[in-house]
Amino acid sequence: MRVLGRVTSINVRKVLWALEEMGLAYEREDWGLPLADPNVPEFLARNPNGQVPVLIDGDFSMWESNAILVYLAEKDVSGALLPTDLRSRGHVLQWLGWQATELNPPWGYAVNALLRRNPDYSDHAQIDASVARWTGKMGILEAALAKGEGFIVGADFTIADIALGLSCHRWFMTPFDKPVMPATEDYYQRLRGRPAGARWMGQETP
Repeated sequence: MRVLGRVTSINVRKVLWALEEMGLAYEREDWGLPLADPNVPEFLARNPNGQVPVLIDGDFSMWESNAILVYLAEKDVSGALLPTDLRSRGHVLQWLGWQATELNPPWGYAVNALLRRNPDYSDHAQIDASVARWTGKMGILEAALAKGEGFIVGADFTIADIALGLSCHRWFMTPFDKPVMPATEDYYQRLRGRPAGARWMGQETP
């Protein structure tokens, strides 16, 4: 399999982490600015949105990182990362959707301002608003993890933990005063204890 995308992308790292958890061989090609502009015919033929990652599996290709996670988990014959039980599976998909639609959007301004130091994001009111919204969503995650079941959907590690783990990494790497969230901190450190988690949640890839 081939993965098109730069490792500085959190969404690319989701896919790479999953592939490594499953022991699936892959090759990665640098795409995405500033390395390689995806808005060229070659890339747009694979993903008309011009976004990374793209997964290529033989004569099949697809985009959208969380959909790729589901595809890979289904491809893995061990079934380790996506439960077959309907209710547990539903909760995995629930948290994948929440990560993409509820948790990620609030952090945009704060991450650009405080982590990436982008001078175009210097409005303090917008930074504060972004941090407040982000903190509220992380509070939802903290409450879920505080139930003490081990991972986000019970005792077993799933693809939802890959997506949420990388989101936690971005939270802890962004410099601002944060409320204490002990369940989230414990969860994050345990995910970083996994070999693939440690690789894709390093200091150099926030």
